[in-house]
Amino acid sequence: MPEADSLSDYTTDTFTNQDVTRTVFRQGTGPAVLVLTEMPGITPAVADFGRRLVADSFTVVMPSLFGEPGRPVSAGYIARSLFSGCVSRDFASFALDRTSPITTWLLALARHSHEQAGGPGVGVVGMCFTGGLALGMMVDETVLAPVLSQPSLPLSPPLAKARRRALGISDAGLAALKDRAAQGACVLGLRFTNDALVPEERFETLRRELGDNFIGVEIDSSPGNPYGNPRLAHSVLTEHLVDEPGHPTRDALDQVLEFLGERLKA
Repeated sequence: MPEADSLSDYTTDTFTNQDVTRTVFRQGTGPAVLVLTEMPGITPAVADFGRRLVADSFTVVMPSLFGEPGRPVSAGYIARSLFSGCVSRDFASFALDRTSPITTWLLALARHSHEQAGGPGVGVVGMCFTGGLALGMMVDETVLAPVLSQPSLPLSPPLAKARRRALGISDAGLAALKDRAAQGACVLGLRFTNDALVPEERFETLRRELGDNFIGVEIDSSPGNPYGNPRLAHSVLTEHLVDEPGHPTRDALDQVLEFLGERLKA
């Protein structure tokens, strides 16, 4: 159950596909945007990001994939959720060229949400552990606006060059993704420049494979950067968002809203 009242304005139901049932939080009207929570789960900051989308006339569909919905961030909570995610069969945490199995369930939810909300298609915002899932879901033409916010899988030690370049998607999935890009589909990616969990090589791979159809937003978090971003900044749209006009994280949030609007509100 959600802690405190951090999710009290969301409606709660469940969605089942292939005998897998998960809780889903919903709110808003307009085209559907799936918000795939970052580690450790649907925190108050993730719920607030969903409210931003609602205020911009989207229907937010937020499945609970791990953690305890509504629980605030803490170091111990992150560690427990991260361990659970790494050993889960739903996520290809270490595979270089394998699409996470949970993508099938999420695509079923995306199609269902499109039927309910209408519009030309759906958007998907993946964050951290789920960042790359938005990429894998793009193989389905229902997904018109994939956003990869700090995509951290596959997990990549600093010296593992192949892992740092990898996208965590199957060869067949990548081929389908490139076909969609050739037809005009775009991907938006966000990362902090000093974020070891999201290597710059991963964005270089996306640029090489998708060309101008990949829009990469990289926010300076180097030591002494002029924006005050901490050296370990990671969560662009939530925990490390500085909600002030002119700050690059606020600019990134505005760019996400614009990206979704251009593709879903036509």
